[in-house]
Amino acid sequence: MADRRRLERFVRSTLQGAGEQFEELRRSTDEQLEEAREAYEMAKHARQLPTDEAGRAKIVCRRYAQQRAAKLDDEYRPACYEAGHPDCEGCAEDVRNGRIETW
Repeated sequence: MADRRRLERFVRSTLQGAGEQFEELRRSTDEQLEEAREAYEMAKHARQLPTDEAGRAKIVCRRYAQQRAAKLDDEYRPACYEAGHPDCEGCAEDVRNGRIETW
């Protein structure tokens, strides 16, 4: 009888551990999938921007209110982007979300 209880505890704890590992893997996979979807959406929006003959995005600069052709970096920020500047931060966000004014 004692052997049976030990076996039941062993099986129960083993299954519980496997269930916890599965749940952690599922959460991690869901997070990675969401990140991939977001990255895809940002890339899609950036690809839809009009470009000049050199492949630079044709955007309207929020900071200086002028038409500008700018290369986009890996995070879809224009080459003229200045970290921390509110207009530049808003511009980069608009590029990623497909809301940027173009020409």
